[in-house]
Amino acid sequence: MEDLTPVQIESKIRECVTRIARGINHCNGTYQAKLRASAVYDRAFAAAYMAHEGPAHERKYAAELATQVERQDRDVADAAHRYAESLARGLRDELDALRSLGASVREAYRMAGSAS
Repeated sequence: MEDLTPVQIESKIRECVTRIARGINHCNGTYQAKLRASAVYDRAFAAAYMAHEGPAHERKYAAELATQVERQDRDVADAAHRYAESLARGLRDELDALRSLGASVREAYRMAGSAS
């Protein structure tokens, strides 16, 4: 890693904070998509379950077969949301690391200034 000045670290912190702010909107969007896909799946499953003629255990399997696309869409939306949350956690970790690095660099500059 290259040597960084306090000004460069502060710039990187601002950049990271901006990315976190943008990520909040992205996480919200993926969560809303997840909720919509779940609702679509639940409605489709219930409709397919009720439409099938036969015993309850057979209705369940028939409904599962009839809603494969909706279930897959729900699972894809869930995976996208989980990925967005994971990226958000990574950005928060990056921000923590930058703050720690900034404190170390400021202390090094302070010590270098007092050694003279």
